[in-house]
Amino acid sequence: MALPEVSATPVQPEPGSFRDPANRVFYLDGQVLRGLDPQAAADWWALLTTDFFPRLLASGKVCGSQPTDPVRGPGGEQWALVLRHDRIPVVSYPYEWSFTMLRDAALLHLDILGAAVPEGFITKDGCAYNLQWRGAEPVFIDIGSFARLRPGEPWAGYRQFCQTMLYPLMLQAHLGLDFQPWLRGRVDGIEAGQMRRLFGGTRRFHAGVLRHVHVHDAMQSRHASAGSEAVRDELRAAGFSSKLLQATVRSLDKLVRRLDWRAPVTHWSDYQRTCTYSEGERERKRAFVDHALAQAGHPRLVLDLGANDGTYARIAARHAEYVVAVESDPAVVDQLYRRLRAEGERRILPLVIDLADPSAGGGWRGLERAPFARRADADVVLALALVHHLAIGRNVPLREVVDWLAGLVPVGGRLVAEFVHPEDPMARRLLANKPAGLFPDYRRDTFERLLGRRCRIEHREELPSGTRTLYSGVRCG
Repeated sequence: MALPEVSATPVQPEPGSFRDPANRVFYLDGQVLRGLDPQAAADWWALLTTDFFPRLLASGKVCGSQPTDPVRGPGGEQWALVLRHDRIPVVSYPYEWSFTMLRDAALLHLDILGAAVPEGFITKDGCAYNLQWRGAEPVFIDIGSFARLRPGEPWAGYRQFCQTMLYPLMLQAHLGLDFQPWLRGRVDGIEAGQMRRLFGGTRRFHAGVLRHVHVHDAMQSRHASAGSEAVRDELRAAGFSSKLLQATVRSLDKLVRRLDWRAPVTHWSDYQRTCTYSEGERERKRAFVDHALAQAGHPRLVLDLGANDGTYARIAARHAEYVVAVESDPAVVDQLYRRLRAEGERRILPLVIDLADPSAGGGWRGLERAPFARRADADVVLALALVHHLAIGRNVPLREVVDWLAGLVPVGGRLVAEFVHPEDPMARRLLANKPAGLFPDYRRDTFERLLGRRCRIEHREELPSGTRTLYSGVRCG
């Protein structure tokens, strides 16, 4: 079939899709496409004849995919087959997920692998980045990872699975350490050697540690100088079979389900009880936000920054196609995720992000993993009870805070913000830990003037306490 004429819109490569030469993700005219080489294309057609793969597609556990017209890749490549994928509303990364989110993603990967192996297929990769979210529902996106299983073949993705999913879960479940900074610091995850040093002495007897950390690290050291084919030959000679592989998958599934971490009670996890709002003020604030979102029409994406328990994210979901609820406290996000999951919510995605230090670009050339601001192209931004935490708590100049918030929405987009006055009890608590006179510009009139330069303020409302003011504005050119 002849290739179509070059589109007026250039083909854009996905910067994070380059590690497997058999397939590549790229974008064209708003479509998410994947090019497959002849072997990967043959695997795709074989997948469609299995029982397990159509079931996974129908259930939504695997991203919707279908063949489309031939298109040349970003470098002019002519692929044997091009697939069009359903779009993921907002791409997120494992270092932005809570503990239970990462565990559910790991269980889905194992569920898919467990279904594939009996029918002669395997996933070449075991990477957490192969999963994404539709709200509180994980979905496997790397269709190119499926390949036919060769006799005696081990799971090549085991190491990736350990480094990007199992080890982070162990770190938090066994030691109570938040895994997000570890994954953010290294795109390939936590090495077995690093884990071994953390889990010495009696810690080696924690669930799964001896086998998947100490033995795994020893095996890697033993075969460091051997080629992968030699290792496969050794396993075949030892009688490794698909039955043993299935048993390994079941064992991993059992282990991951055992790993648990219950979010501790923190100031933010109990915020609705400890904050200084009266019930009347809460209702006024909810009504203000609801009205502002109604005026925005039907926004495609709303960012709720400093979302806490998701109260305002839920209001936003009444009006928007999709909502990303951002909160810096992993315990709060985990609690919110568990509630959203129980409700079957597919339009609110909770993420762990420190807004004073948001996810930057990472991986190869700093482009493999895109910065959060580039992935979250919002129509409406909610910044409720947030400004004082950045301006006072994190010493970010008020002008910088306003410019950053306004820059998150396009011209014509809406910003809904709350300014907590210096006299408010929460602001006074933050100021008590700072040198006197450090924030002379932190005043309502300064905030309003700065906001007015970037937005056309349409509505403002002072809450009955007299120490908090709500604003709704439209971004100016």
